[in-house]
Amino acid sequence: MYANSRTVESAQAGPHEKLAELVARHIGEAFRKPIAAHTAAAYEATLREWDGRAPLLLDAGCGVGWSTLALARAWPDHFVLGVDQSEDRIGRGKPEDAPDNLRFVRADLVDFWRLLRRDGLKLDRHYLLYPNPWPKIGQLARRWQGHAVLPEMLALGGLLELRSNWKIYVEEFALAVTQVTGIAGEFAEYETEDPLTPFERKYRDSGQALWRYTVDLRDASPGQPNEAAVWEHA
Repeated sequence: MYANSRTVESAQAGPHEKLAELVARHIGEAFRKPIAAHTAAAYEATLREWDGRAPLLLDAGCGVGWSTLALARAWPDHFVLGVDQSEDRIGRGKPEDAPDNLRFVRADLVDFWRLLRRDGLKLDRHYLLYPNPWPKIGQLARRWQGHAVLPEMLALGGLLELRSNWKIYVEEFALAVTQVTGIAGEFAEYETEDPLTPFERKYRDSGQALWRYTVDLRDASPGQPNEAAVWEHA
């Protein structure tokens, strides 16, 4: 059956007790993972197609890209990027042709964020739609709020929106954003008649609650790029 998605199950009853400690560590330490060569090449090729003036919109972890198509239609004056590490997902059939302002990019999202940060670029709009929740207690560092890339990702600024069907994930993300930037966003349960992603549609039709978090980071200053970061291509 289609509308049979299971709810997220976790031993956590609330935000992870180690979240603040982990975020503080990432704020204070350099992220030394080398940039993958294939992502650097994809990044450079994509940015050559940007006129340098259109506001940047990033659909981070875009999956099959239906959300990216909808966002490109909604923001025709933006240069819209749908980034996902899976060539299979990006290459799947779309319900319509991509508009001229949209580019799909097969790349490591972590490295793509870091390259944008390295070049001092800012996002106008930034979407994280239903990331993998990694619900086990020991998987905190795999969630975006516990990942080493978080400070650099938030330094890209813009109007940031996260959606998830796991309330704890959204609560944690909100706490982490405030810890890094000093800015408090807003999150609440919401309903939609026009789902942006296939997952959003499936979760909604399965009767699950959907949660949305938004924060305006256009004036945030989480600090300069850490000079100790390693940018060499792997």
